[in-house]
Amino acid sequence: MGQAGCKGLYQSLFDYKTEKYVIAKNKKVGLLYRLLQVSILTYLVVWVFLVKKCYQDTDTSLQSSIITKVKGVTFTNTSELGERLWDVADYVIPPQGENVFFVITNLVVTPNQRQETCAESASVPDALCYEDSDCPPGEPVAAGNGVRTGRCLREGSAQKGTCEIFAWCPVETMSRPTKPLLGEAKDFTVYIKNFIRFPKFNFSKTNVLDTTDRTFLKSCKFSPKNPYCPIFRLGSVVSWTGSNFQEIAVQGGVIGIQIEWDCDLDKAPSECYPRYYFNRLDNRFSGNSISSGYNFRFAKYYRDAAGVEFRTLFKAYGIRFDVMVNGKAGKFNIIPTIINVGSGVALMGVGSFFCDLVLIYFIKKSHFYRDKKYEEVRSVMLPPKLDSASEQPAEEKATKGHGRETWFPGLLGPQFLCRLAASSGELSVGRGRERKASAGRVCLRETIPAPAVLCAPTRPHRSGHQGNGKVNVEQLQSLQTVEA
Repeated sequence: MGQAGCKGLYQSLFDYKTEKYVIAKNKKVGLLYRLLQVSILTYLVVWVFLVKKCYQDTDTSLQSSIITKVKGVTFTNTSELGERLWDVADYVIPPQGENVFFVITNLVVTPNQRQETCAESASVPDALCYEDSDCPPGEPVAAGNGVRTGRCLREGSAQKGTCEIFAWCPVETMSRPTKPLLGEAKDFTVYIKNFIRFPKFNFSKTNVLDTTDRTFLKSCKFSPKNPYCPIFRLGSVVSWTGSNFQEIAVQGGVIGIQIEWDCDLDKAPSECYPRYYFNRLDNRFSGNSISSGYNFRFAKYYRDAAGVEFRTLFKAYGIRFDVMVNGKAGKFNIIPTIINVGSGVALMGVGSFFCDLVLIYFIKKSHFYRDKKYEEVRSVMLPPKLDSASEQPAEEKATKGHGRETWFPGLLGPQFLCRLAASSGELSVGRGRERKASAGRVCLRETIPAPAVLCAPTRPHRSGHQGNGKVNVEQLQSLQTVEA
């Protein structure tokens, strides 16, 4: 049993499979096949080519440069600063106009700070003390403003005090603002100039209208109908993110300005224009959250008449604008077109595969279609030539109504006999010496016109076609065998 199995496995290595096309007259499976073909074709044409434009070669390595300019003035009158006019040099940081810029909307001012000793702020936990030993000299106060001097300062008869520090005194107040100092900054404008280049296609573009009219940028404002005027009102930018300018101006925030370039270079260059998107990037916590807002500190330094340095400390709250650019360009190329068409044609095979599964496994007559689809074909060795009667012993006997008939045993093996009807000149094939067909015994009863030759085994033909099995005697010398 093991030897036979190994032999069968060895012989199967040399089997060859080839396609056989079977036309199945089944309306349901045919309808399913056409629906799958239409669906795949629709996907290929609409989504792959029209929407995704996969027939194009694309370039996403965008090279970009951003230049920003803010304009606007406002006037304030406060106890810390007095009357003051604010222009772009006062409230824009950094002043050189990069892709990230900050507009001050609120300030906490600590004027006239000098380097001397003073009490640390009571709001700093690490500065609290009960005696001088709690303030080791020379050690900085964690999250504080200076270095301990070794003294614990108390107010009156209080048991708890704060460490004395050497710092810029007086220290900054920890109060948080409740009203924006520069609330009128909503009417300031920002000019965003963007240059882009797609190196693969050597294509360059800018977001500013190419015109010689010097008054264009002084009079235009950005709108969806005028995308080539990149001058934005700050209040409008904040409102496009869904935020309120006066609320964000109190404690600050971060706004993202996204410039997207999606260029179809198969069209005119004028069709390649920027699209703008605005989002608030910082987390929106509640107004009392310690994590809300955006701020930083900076100082301005001076010297008095005696040459002693002092400064004014500013804790600035405001809106940070991050300008980001991305995009891609596409142009027709034959290579991606061929690749996607080939992929679509290959995808058509999924429909055939699915319908084959339904046809040979899931419908009622699946066994019938399976037998028609898969068929084994074997080849049989040709019989030797029939040179003379002496080489192949014959047996003759009389046949009623047909003269004499001659039997040729063993042409195709001991199980076959070929008989010759001498008077009629026909060759019949049968098993043993039976002349009449009997079920399972006569392998072929089909009349075959000359010069065809046939001598078949006793099992039924796969095609199910049976007949009389006769061949002209003149072809006896070139008798061949086909087993199907």
